[in-house]
Amino acid sequence: MIRTASARMTPARRRCRGVMAALLSMVAMIVAAPLSAGKATATDAAPDTLEKIRETGVIRIGHRQSEPPFSYIVNEEPTGYSLELCSRIVDLMAERLNLPKIKIEYLVVSSATRFVMMRSGKIDMECAATTNNAERRKMVAFSFPHFVTATRFVSLKEAKIQKIADLAGRSVAATTGTVNLDQLNAINRERGLNISILLNKENAEAFSMVTSGKASAFVMDDILLAGQIAAATNPEAYVLSQETFSRPEPYGILLPLGDTAFKEAVNESIRTIYASGEIYRMYEKWFEQPIPPKGQNMKLPMSPELRAVFDTPEEYKE
Repeated sequence: MIRTASARMTPARRRCRGVMAALLSMVAMIVAAPLSAGKATATDAAPDTLEKIRETGVIRIGHRQSEPPFSYIVNEEPTGYSLELCSRIVDLMAERLNLPKIKIEYLVVSSATRFVMMRSGKIDMECAATTNNAERRKMVAFSFPHFVTATRFVSLKEAKIQKIADLAGRSVAATTGTVNLDQLNAINRERGLNISILLNKENAEAFSMVTSGKASAFVMDDILLAGQIAAATNPEAYVLSQETFSRPEPYGILLPLGDTAFKEAVNESIRTIYASGEIYRMYEKWFEQPIPPKGQNMKLPMSPELRAVFDTPEEYKE
């Protein structure tokens, strides 16, 4: 009779083998548990902002401290064109979710922190002046455009700086985390202008460098530069460049990446606001009339490009 290896084992060896098998089984369970938990976490992490708002009755909106007329603070209260638009979007969203009201919690963001705060889930929307481009759409989502602008520079009239080439060898202010900084760096390299770039956290800080003479110019979206000029003590002392660093680009409301339902809800609200004509009243209020806190007036008629956006809202993909 032929004995198997198992049959030849002593009782002690059989017990030892049994213990080893049990240990291996436990190890397999321990290893599998984190993997299973990881899969569950990945699924749970998929954003569902509408459901969160429905459950809590709260939406968290990121805003800027000094970005008039889009998003800034007056008497410790967030205000501006973008924030008024977002507030109306939230009203319409409350109707969609059958909620009597959605409470808005405001959080301050900057050019450097806005994307981090969106991706970490600390804010649900950022309502300011954020340019929509292909690189940023890898990190976040954008609503339909609500403004169109181009990159220029502001300088003191007395400096007589008219073209980008005139910035060669000078100190130029820029704001960290902006498309404008990237465009300035690119042109500086391509043209060999030897510009010394002075970085700032906020637009107001960069503009003050021009006022004080620490910088010859400040590169930023033309509409934001116009806002800084309008709020200045002596607006007539400044001039915007005619030459641009870019073609016109759209601003959009920043949204969580991958949350299609929330994005569609926001865009549906925007479509309603545009179709009703409310957006034209908002534009006139913030760009063609005196605004707080000093009653400055942008005096900026609506461009044909922006009117086309309002007439036919669609997702920007260029």
